[in-house]
Amino acid sequence: MKSLKKQRRIQVLAAASVALVVAVGLIGYGFSDGINLYRSPSQVSEVAPEPDEFFQLGGLVKDGSIVNGAGVAFDFVITDGAAEIPVTYIGGDPRPDLFTEGQGTIAKGWYRDGRFEARDLLAKHDETYMPREVADSLKAAGVFQGPDS
Repeated sequence: MKSLKKQRRIQVLAAASVALVVAVGLIGYGFSDGINLYRSPSQVSEVAPEPDEFFQLGGLVKDGSIVNGAGVAFDFVITDGAAEIPVTYIGGDPRPDLFTEGQGTIAKGWYRDGRFEARDLLAKHDETYMPREVADSLKAAGVFQGPDS
């Protein structure tokens, strides 16, 4: 009778361990698409990501760099003061109203053949907003001109 209880306890612990491993694996797989790390143009210039890696690129829109294309497509340059990355917006939505030159932005997409292909753009929502990660990298480069600098 004792060995039957011991055997049952081992089976329950083994099943619980397998369930825990499967749960952790599924959670990790689920988060793999949801974790999009922000990178500055300097970081992308130093170590180019793989062409199929989806990530966020942030910085300032370089003055005089916005070039309108056909439909909702357009090109621009994101800079952090130390490096510049050319960006082509290939998304389906028109340019955000608050997306202007000299303002902070985060583009989501892929870096391929020396050019960032943006699918989504995040622009500031008022005249004082700057994503924290963008502000930190611009402060490190010495080009941040925010209200708290």
